[in-house]
Amino acid sequence: MDPAKTRREAALPPVASPFNHRPLAVAVLDISFEVRRKSHEGTGVLPLSSGVLDVIRVIERHPGITVAEVAARLGRQLSNVSAQLRELVALGLVTRTRDAADKRYVALHATAESRRIKSLLEGAWAGALATATDKLTADDLARLAAALPALERLAAILHEPDA
Repeated sequence: MDPAKTRREAALPPVASPFNHRPLAVAVLDISFEVRRKSHEGTGVLPLSSGVLDVIRVIERHPGITVAEVAARLGRQLSNVSAQLRELVALGLVTRTRDAADKRYVALHATAESRRIKSLLEGAWAGALATATDKLTADDLARLAAALPALERLAAILHEPDA
């Protein structure tokens, strides 16, 4: 076997799938928008923009992350993320901790209040989905359940930093 050929083959992009990604993308975004829109009332949580919630979710997934890393993971300008973080710190949802050895390094951490709010919102999101899925057929529910592992793997892949 030619090792150079094997390396070239490994570097080739995956074969294009005949799967039509556009309807999936639209459905996922529509579901996300509607779930967030329909679930905030009744939680007692201060209204937070989707952008701010995204920042919180990144920090909760990656404790100790820096502002620059949050901006890179979200594909946003550093100045915009910094402004959102000032809001989150003022609300008591994120803490900034300076590194003792390198004062330029600031680690971000979600607070207990942030985790409480996330838990409340996730419960409300699940409630919004439960209300909607009550209107689906048993076959539709079975298909959703069967697709969940693939959707979770897809979410994990999309969470990975861009190469």
